[in-house]
Amino acid sequence: MASNNKRTIISSALILVSTFLLVAIYFSPVWWVALTAPNYPEEAFPDGVRIDFHMNGVFNGCEKINKAELAESEALDCVHEMDTINHYVGMYPIAAGGVVERAFSPFLVALLVVMLLGFLCRKPKIRLLIMATGFGVITVWMSMTWYGKEGLNYHNAGYIFALVTSMDQDTNKEAIASVGNTGAVSLAKLKASLAGKEFVESDVEQISKNEPEEVSDKQHNIYLLKSIFDIDQAKKSKDVRLEWDGSGAQMMAWHYQKNLGRYFNNPKEIAPMVKTMSMVSHVVFFGILGAMLLMLFGVWKEISLLNWILILVPMALPLFFLIEYSGWLYWYGHTLNQMGAFTVKPFMPTVFGQGKVAQFTTHSYPAIGFFMMMAMAVMLALAGLMRHKQNQEQ
Repeated sequence: MASNNKRTIISSALILVSTFLLVAIYFSPVWWVALTAPNYPEEAFPDGVRIDFHMNGVFNGCEKINKAELAESEALDCVHEMDTINHYVGMYPIAAGGVVERAFSPFLVALLVVMLLGFLCRKPKIRLLIMATGFGVITVWMSMTWYGKEGLNYHNAGYIFALVTSMDQDTNKEAIASVGNTGAVSLAKLKASLAGKEFVESDVEQISKNEPEEVSDKQHNIYLLKSIFDIDQAKKSKDVRLEWDGSGAQMMAWHYQKNLGRYFNNPKEIAPMVKTMSMVSHVVFFGILGAMLLMLFGVWKEISLLNWILILVPMALPLFFLIEYSGWLYWYGHTLNQMGAFTVKPFMPTVFGQGKVAQFTTHSYPAIGFFMMMAMAVMLALAGLMRHKQNQEQ
């Protein structure tokens, strides 16, 4: 009896620590990639042209250099730098990969957290209550974010930040205010030109009247995205022009289309890709709802296999990440646009270790987030084994 209670305490502690680790993983870099070459000296690029992959986006991995012979006011945007290097061989921008996964990342992580809390509880009725409540909150949150008006307000701030920076936009508050005003002027001039009218300053006031003043960085970034969206739509004919609704679904499709066309603006090639990815996003949305209903059914009926899924899926997170990461690398290397300056054969970028592409050496290694994933997987495996032994004894 005493040993059984001890196992319960240890397994519960392991699951709780794993839950906290899961949240920490979401806000940590999981993998990093860097390019080094003779024209990127170590003095200016200690880690090469480096980017960090998070679950919610791709972020700049270069740090500001403070040396007597070289002082930078801000760190080089290495996401943009790597995109510039890659486009010469026809590779699409980094933000064009994993668009659906990144958009749904906060909901998927929340889903895993609820699953672990459900597995933690051994009483079927309480477990069902915990999971039903958690899944209900996720359903409302995800629906408001993905399909609701101004749904981006409910999305993760890091995801919004990555959307802005991937479009080569500054996220500094003062810079954003400046860009927002510039965007309003550009939009006013464009609308006046399309209407055959003369531009007047009052047009700017009309467009920027809703510009936020004292708001958070997240709200500034959303406003900047809206300004760019409005300018982009004003260039289109009225029959295809879209009105901003600020939903996650609209932003993902538009942002994906803009990134695909940043260097290779070929609408005939891009439009089917955007249509496919938009369809996939809707499938994922309803797939998550279906998965939650299935797990609730399993808990309600006390189906052993479905109950074990609650811990087996979070345990396999490192494997899921590697499969996802490798798959998108394959897509980058085998979906080369013919408009690239140089023609190269389709290739598989390096998943782990060092590789060579032209004069560049590639480096691809796990970051702190992946090591936390591995630690979480080990702890969940131990907790699962303890629970299995307890079930056998009982």
